[in-house]
Amino acid sequence: MNKDILKKGFSKLCTAKAMAELYEENFKQVSKYVHATSRGHEAIQVALGLQLLPQDYAFPYYRDDAMLLAFGLEPYDVMLQLLAKKDDPFSGGRTYYSHPSLKDDDKPKIPHQSSATGMQAIPATGVAMGMQYKELQGLNDASIENPISVCSLGDASVTEGEIAEAFQMAALKQMPILYLVQDNGWDISANEAETRAQNAAEYAAGFHGLEAISIDGANFIESYEAIEKVIATIRKERRPFLVHAKVPLLNHHTSGVRMEWYRDDLEEARSRDPYPVLKQQLLDNGFSEAEVDAIENKAKEKVASDFEKALKAEDPKPEDLFTHDFAPTPITEEKGTREPEGAEKVVMVDCALFAVEELMRAHKECLLYGQDVGGRLGGVFREAATLAQKFGDDRVFNTPIQEAFIVGSTVGMSAVGLKPIVEVQFADYIWPGLNQLFTEVSRSCYLSNGKWPVSMILRVPIGAYGSGGPYHSSSVESVVTNIRGIKIAYPSNGADLKGLMKAAYHDPNPVVILEHKGLYWSKVPGTQGATSVEPSEDYVLPFGKAWLLQEIWKQESVETCTIVTYGMGVHWAYNASGELGMRDQIEIIDLRTLYPLDEETILKSVKKTGKCLVVTEEPSNNSFARALAGKIQEECFRYLDAPVMTIGSENMPAIPLNSTLEQAMIPSTEKVKAKIEDLFNY
Repeated sequence: MNKDILKKGFSKLCTAKAMAELYEENFKQVSKYVHATSRGHEAIQVALGLQLLPQDYAFPYYRDDAMLLAFGLEPYDVMLQLLAKKDDPFSGGRTYYSHPSLKDDDKPKIPHQSSATGMQAIPATGVAMGMQYKELQGLNDASIENPISVCSLGDASVTEGEIAEAFQMAALKQMPILYLVQDNGWDISANEAETRAQNAAEYAAGFHGLEAISIDGANFIESYEAIEKVIATIRKERRPFLVHAKVPLLNHHTSGVRMEWYRDDLEEARSRDPYPVLKQQLLDNGFSEAEVDAIENKAKEKVASDFEKALKAEDPKPEDLFTHDFAPTPITEEKGTREPEGAEKVVMVDCALFAVEELMRAHKECLLYGQDVGGRLGGVFREAATLAQKFGDDRVFNTPIQEAFIVGSTVGMSAVGLKPIVEVQFADYIWPGLNQLFTEVSRSCYLSNGKWPVSMILRVPIGAYGSGGPYHSSSVESVVTNIRGIKIAYPSNGADLKGLMKAAYHDPNPVVILEHKGLYWSKVPGTQGATSVEPSEDYVLPFGKAWLLQEIWKQESVETCTIVTYGMGVHWAYNASGELGMRDQIEIIDLRTLYPLDEETILKSVKKTGKCLVVTEEPSNNSFARALAGKIQEECFRYLDAPVMTIGSENMPAIPLNSTLEQAMIPSTEKVKAKIEDLFNY
């Protein structure tokens, strides 16, 4: 084997080994923050890490510090994260050891990933899907060698359902991705016999088109040569591979879960240590004992020196907490023509459709995917009708029934410079996607210290309409608003939906747009206001700017109130105020976006009117609406003539199918009228 590669590989292995030993020697000093090390896994990690190029994308997991060294990072870099220092190059002291995110020009790119085991497989596959899309659309740089995506996994994580979604898509679409599975035989204290019906290579055999091989991951030369062949094949043939590497775990699961507490195989594991194997391979290839010792001693000295320097590095300051929750958006004010002369009124669903069509026409980076959005149907609400015919099946396509993949793949698509618009078919189906939305999408900007915001739009048809029953009618905004790091729109009309869709596209952050399906065609009595003159193509509506749909003046002689609402609630409130003959006494605020929230407009109005009702379609207990009412009460207490009230659906587990029961469950104009009268009579 090439002696330079052997020397470099041994140096990286010795460095990682020395780091693990130093951490153990200084356990009390470094165990303030939990860490894991690559001890036992170093050979396969270094073999892979030395072969990736700057255009490649990698998703290491929490035991991959040797891989990071092979990418070109210094011990000092990873030690800054070990000690949660301010200049930690990955997260600024925000996340655990060996949870990297990197965007250096001369190294493989590493988007953020969470600690949730296996969750990185979907974003990593999203990167490969993005690479494939760019090649098909002619958006890639033809001057550089074909890039690949690499996802590093532990064998225990392969039992996760989201791994199956990733493997399925990679095999189905033949994406350029390498799944490296490091199999040490353990979860934490549960071993492979307890938890796995087969190893990762055997499992992968069930996904036709995903080629898998098994190797001895503790043998550097075998690992390097196997990885070399696999990478060359992926670069040329653009198809997925899985490498199952058997390795020993020679250190604790983490610093907080000690191996001696539960391991009964430590002697056997130590007999497979990759360190003496690689050391002998150097000797067999012409290195002298003195040369080998010099490499090892230099690594130890470097580790000790970097550790002393890292200990003295600056800690974050309290004010550092408040940076990089979002990347700055260029859309900060309303622009363009909301009501062009001569334009016709269109239904809300068409405003969204036309917005997406205009975006796709102007930006080849824009694509749309989800369940049933492709050419045959164009979405179950026809919200993607004709788009596949106009832009092709590579830009508008169906996915399997995989909400987790639909949501999480946007992390990878965004990382390679694309702007995905994706759809969950009904709000009731968002739950399998929440893991990815919470752990990967929402935290990426913050935990990568601003390097990797996720630019995506997630469309979610929501709400009760036409006896949809318990699994097609739910409101889920309270769950979504409890995920920090995403922006959330909930428009009440087509013009707002189009303007917010355009703003969301140009926003570098993740956006969820909740679209009430009962407003799509204004078929529900009293929702004609959801139809709009279609705004111009350049119309954008910034997030965080509420609409004073019905504004009143301050009055001393009569009772007044503010209604704060969104979505369908806007129409109930408007109709109720009209039927009561109280349009001059009731100010209606249409929030438009639930995050960011226009608190200034809300509080100013309530201080003027002295009373407030928050209207929602959700059951009100423990809801966004109830929390908002509490915020208003806290901020406006001395201005209020009555407690802030809320009205929502009944607090039952689901919306029944029967239309009589459905109407009994959800609010209505009549119910809002009665609540307004209660408020005025307080």
